[in-house]
Amino acid sequence: MRPPTPPFDEESARIKVQGAEDAWNTCDPRKVALAYSEDSVWRNRSEFVTGREAIVGFLTRKWERELDYALRKELWSFTADRIAVRFQYECHDADGRWWRSYGNELWEFDAEGLMRRREASINDLAITEGERRIFGPRPKEEYGRPFPLA
Repeated sequence: MRPPTPPFDEESARIKVQGAEDAWNTCDPRKVALAYSEDSVWRNRSEFVTGREAIVGFLTRKWERELDYALRKELWSFTADRIAVRFQYECHDADGRWWRSYGNELWEFDAEGLMRRREASINDLAITEGERRIFGPRPKEEYGRPFPLA
């Protein structure tokens, strides 16, 4: 069981989104993967991933190259068992170049609250270190606040 579980209302959808943001900001692939069903199916950009162990491998590779990763997610919409979010994250590569990535995710959950499907569309923008605006996990007093688009 991975509460909150469907059917979602606005409060439980917001809790689910913040929980995902908090987990991803740990950059711990095994911890993050526990939110997904054993047979979860992902589309991340142009990569397709199936199964929890494949998710662990994907996230391990991701965070080996996306250094000092910091993420914000925001609820966009929800239904009984689906949630749509928009997100931004910042990181730098091994050469010290900073990036801000913008995207949307579509999530579908099983009855136990595990994500069985994740579709992510992501665009990257090169930024300077001075243009950064996300520094580590979101402080609790900022939970639920929208983030700027540009």
